[in-house]
Amino acid sequence: MSSRTRNIMLIVGGFAIFAVFAWFIVLPRLQPAVFNGQVIQSGAPAPAVALEGPGGKPVSLTDFEDKVVVMYFGYTSCPDVCPVTLSKLAKVKEILGEDGDDMQVVMVTVDPERDTADVLEKYMAHFDPTFIGLTGDPADINRIATVYGVYYEPEESTSALGYLVNHTSTLMVVDKSGELKLIFPFDLTDEQVAADLARFVG
Repeated sequence: MSSRTRNIMLIVGGFAIFAVFAWFIVLPRLQPAVFNGQVIQSGAPAPAVALEGPGGKPVSLTDFEDKVVVMYFGYTSCPDVCPVTLSKLAKVKEILGEDGDDMQVVMVTVDPERDTADVLEKYMAHFDPTFIGLTGDPADINRIATVYGVYYEPEESTSALGYLVNHTSTLMVVDKSGELKLIFPFDLTDEQVAADLARFVG
């Protein structure tokens, strides 16, 4: 084999290796990210949330600028959707491992008449000690829920709870820069939610 032929083969081989590298490594990184949740592309800061947190102290979304906030509107007397959702988020945090420390779960109550700061603190700790519940004046909660497109309405019940609250069951994701990035529907799995959040935490 002549040296010219050998050089041509080396060049062709080099191009082949580069093509494989580009196909499997470079090109996937140039593709737009595909999420399981609904992507929000407004680029605007998330609407302000300032309510009463653990110990009755004021809590705002801006208090978590170093974390990815997963916000939920629910209530402690909820018999089904709320405990399922919070259990899911506890599992998601576990799946994320150390990066899960960058996730802050916040539940805004839609039942401020019963959900005091103390009641919320004990309830949220049942799922994870870092999860935070927020309450406040009903008018303030209604305003915040409206801005986030959350519907809720009390409904009479024959159960010992006295009444239930019908409410939107979606999750909102606010990234570390304070922008609303994703909305998760209730039916996503733990793994699907964790896969999306993995792009923002850590």
